[in-house]
Amino acid sequence: MISNGISDFDSPIMNNSSFSEKIVKWYHAHKRNLPWRETTEPYRIWLSEVILQQTRVGQGLPYYLKFIEQFPDVKALARATERDILRLWQGLGYYTRARNLHRCAKTVMKLHAGKFPGSAAGLHKLPGIGTYTAAAIASIAFGEPVAVVDGNVYRVLARIFGIEKDITTREGKEYFLGKAQALISKADPAAFNQAMMEFGATHCLPQNPKCESCIFKRACIAFARDWQGHLPVKTKKPTVRKRYFYYFVIVENSRLLMRKRTGKDIWQGLYDFYLVETKQHQSPEILFRGDDVLGKLSGKIRFNGISGPYKHVLTHQNLFTRFIPVEIKSTKADLSVFKSEKLKFYSSKEIDKLPKPVLVSRYLKEGAFL
Repeated sequence: MISNGISDFDSPIMNNSSFSEKIVKWYHAHKRNLPWRETTEPYRIWLSEVILQQTRVGQGLPYYLKFIEQFPDVKALARATERDILRLWQGLGYYTRARNLHRCAKTVMKLHAGKFPGSAAGLHKLPGIGTYTAAAIASIAFGEPVAVVDGNVYRVLARIFGIEKDITTREGKEYFLGKAQALISKADPAAFNQAMMEFGATHCLPQNPKCESCIFKRACIAFARDWQGHLPVKTKKPTVRKRYFYYFVIVENSRLLMRKRTGKDIWQGLYDFYLVETKQHQSPEILFRGDDVLGKLSGKIRFNGISGPYKHVLTHQNLFTRFIPVEIKSTKADLSVFKSEKLKFYSSKEIDKLPKPVLVSRYLKEGAFL
């Protein structure tokens, strides 16, 4: 119904069905052409959702295509080695996602005969699949009317409906989830969920939202009150930790000494050089001789300078890293030390096939080691 040239969808009083119909219609007219939107295959939906967690579409798309090419189904992914998966994932960051991807594929094969559970509740029980991902797969692949809530959805709902609840609190998260669930289209939950995410990603942007051309302009409380910069409310800010890395790039006969990272620190399962972490800047020689492992080496050693600082920003950490090339002529005692520390010499061809942190790959390319 149109009155005075303004549709009732644009009225400040907007019921749930009106909102749902409006945003789904917008989605069908403006959605980006992406490969995972051309299928309802659970494996491909799941893969895209995992890749796009904390990753922009433009960055994630090439990885999605590479994974589909190399691992076309969940069976192929389950059979792969973790090293192969991490190597293909290299550059995406948040490597726990890749390890959980592998664990989940194995679980689907072992416990579900290669078929993903058909409900959000069943999907949520799989490794690495949280509430959001379970809802996305269940709604898109199986048509279950369960709402997704991510950063884009928080922003859209908070601004349009003027919700000032803190999205970092349990109360706030539950409120937004309830609001999204009340709004979701029962007839087309897949389109509704994708519409919410797409609208937040391409229109209701964190900075400089496209308010003047917005389909909800006349109903949006944030627009009416100039609250776009205020909403959504997020009071809890993460603490950013500063870390200082010194990588000793030990070279012998054109081979580099590396090892696989273990433990629960960053980059688990990736390969890097021998690392000394400090709280302040020190000379390479002092660090080398004062280290419990490197200080034991008895072979002929020559330092070849030190790189400038490489800054690498992670979610809750800023890394300030320097690389120290060291030529060595190893003794038998040195090789024993390396073995005890699980360090091994690799050729450039071998290193190229290893999964590595982006920081290390960048240094290797700039230093022409690869």
